[in-house]
Amino acid sequence: MSEQKPLSPWNYKPWWCQPWSILLTGITLISGSWLLFKAIWLTILISIPILIWMGFFVLIWPQLIIRSGILESYQNQLMTDDR
Repeated sequence: MSEQKPLSPWNYKPWWCQPWSILLTGITLISGSWLLFKAIWLTILISIPILIWMGFFVLIWPQLIIRSGILESYQNQLMTDDR
């Protein structure tokens, strides 16, 4: 009998949609805006939507997916298909 992996939405996402890639992209964009424009007000303006995007996809989205039960039903379907 095989062990079940813990339910994690990150197991079902491609490499470019993993937490490390989301954080790296956000940090690069915010840093790039500072290096390019050297204006704190513009960097803050650019960073607000990026930080919201990062917060949603790294903190909120995984919890929503886990609570929805989608992963459990998907995992159960995989287990019945293996039989």
